[in-house]
Amino acid sequence: MLEPLRGLTVRGRSFVAAGLACGLGAFVVGQRAVMQIGVFLIALPVLAAVYVSRSRYRLSCTRALVPGRLPVAHTAQVRLHLENVSRLPTSLLYVEDSLSYTLGAKPRFVLDRVEASGRREVGYAVRSDVRGKFRVGPLTIRMADPFGLCELTRSFSSVDHLVVTPVISPLPSTGLGGEWAGGGDTQARQVASAGEDDASTREYRHGDDLRKVHWKSTARTGELMVRRDEQPWQSRATLLLDTRSGAHYGDGPGSSFEWSVSAAASIGVHLARHGYTLRFMTDNGVDLQGTTLSTAEATLLDQLAVVEPSTRGSLPLTVARMGRGGGDGLIVAVCGTIDADTAMALGRLRNMAAACIAVLVDTTSWTALGPRAKAETEAALESGAALLRQAGWRVIVATHGTTLASLWPQVAMSRTGALR
Repeated sequence: MLEPLRGLTVRGRSFVAAGLACGLGAFVVGQRAVMQIGVFLIALPVLAAVYVSRSRYRLSCTRALVPGRLPVAHTAQVRLHLENVSRLPTSLLYVEDSLSYTLGAKPRFVLDRVEASGRREVGYAVRSDVRGKFRVGPLTIRMADPFGLCELTRSFSSVDHLVVTPVISPLPSTGLGGEWAGGGDTQARQVASAGEDDASTREYRHGDDLRKVHWKSTARTGELMVRRDEQPWQSRATLLLDTRSGAHYGDGPGSSFEWSVSAAASIGVHLARHGYTLRFMTDNGVDLQGTTLSTAEATLLDQLAVVEPSTRGSLPLTVARMGRGGGDGLIVAVCGTIDADTAMALGRLRNMAAACIAVLVDTTSWTALGPRAKAETEAALESGAALLRQAGWRVIVATHGTTLASLWPQVAMSRTGALR
């Protein structure tokens, strides 16, 4: 009985207070009629609490997000379907759905009465100006008596998630290279540069059969290596995203990091829709391998929706891991400020891929730096671009205010020269 009494509204508590006051006054002055009024005022909220707590109807709820995945600054519709699965009609219902504060204020609805086996549908819109994975739910229902003296809260357990992805820019079709990787010239280059044994092995990946471990290569490299199966003829691509916080400038949605994430999403979707089997990597350990055409786009966007700047990531170590895996038809790297060591490490990947594309972000255009810091950062950018050009990479440099769609056609141009 305590829980229903705790659900008394302000009106119900006022009735109880007025009843106690009437009872005390009637006791002092000896007026029986006033005492009866006091008893009535106290009994009415108590009876309302009993009525609400004894309600035996049951409700079911389903929630639909349309769509469940959408880009930043787009609107999704949330539809709530409520059904009274009991044989009794409900009383007044107050419905409230929980939302992450990023999606807006909590939506509230009032349902007057739901008959037995009756259905109600309510909906609302949500929108986010930042990417992420946001919780929607659980749904909370407050049941009230007809006089509004008592309310009890019941919550559903079901929770859904809305994935807000980076902005995706459609990219024009160009000849990228790397189609039908896994044999031919790419494999020949691997054999010539690394030897027949090394060309037929790769780094161990979670889930590989331990019977395929190549112990000779494992002893030589210090890393667990497995024999590479005969590779099917397919278009393969590796997408590398530089998430190091020190390699980017700016804050919030207008930062160079967010531009890089959006660029990676656009490139990944473009490659997936053109039949490439994707491998997505970041410097902080993310490694989504072998995603097929049917799942690549969704898997990539789900990961990019939640990727954050890293403080402990190591781009050279990630590049070294890519080199041990080997056999990629196309490599695309989206990088912030890189030093000479990282540029040379990336350059060495050219011997293991049919084509390599670097999208270098000119981070100085995203913030106001002092003359010395600006000159040092620009020098690092030019040095890194030059080293990659010498290694045979196709390099484009993105500045603040430019779009990837306007730069992308240049990847099909000459492989010499930094393209702006």
